[in-house]
Amino acid sequence: MKKIKIHIRKLAGNEDLSLPRYMTNMASGMDIFAAVAEDEIIEPGQRKKITTGIAIALPEGYEAQIRPRSGLAIKSGITLLNSPGTIDADYRGEIALIVINHGNESFVVQRGMRLAQMVVQKICQVDWVEVDDLNETLRGQGGFGHT
Repeated sequence: MKKIKIHIRKLAGNEDLSLPRYMTNMASGMDIFAAVAEDEIIEPGQRKKITTGIAIALPEGYEAQIRPRSGLAIKSGITLLNSPGTIDADYRGEIALIVINHGNESFVVQRGMRLAQMVVQKICQVDWVEVDDLNETLRGQGGFGHT
């Protein structure tokens, strides 16, 4: 598996938190951690911005996707809005999560809690070529539920 080096900075006051890390040898996503100063309670139906205490410098041609953790989703109804969130290669600010509680009970976010996953991927940009007609396919214009 190819590895790349990416610069990461713990923001002041977050030296105690773990860096994002893979929980298994073949995981594609790294768990990232909540940097709340004190417990944050998210009530059912409520959303909150939760900081992670880190900033990264992705190389040109890469993005980081921020995704929910399936265990939190199934056990507590906790997920992320704007999922997956995108961190662009030119962004240098703190990574934050928009966490929503779709569950039936209050959810407590604690400092250092594994709250989301980050997947780093290569990307490409598109140069559009406008045409009058597109090539035909068997599916054609079959949309939602077509297959």
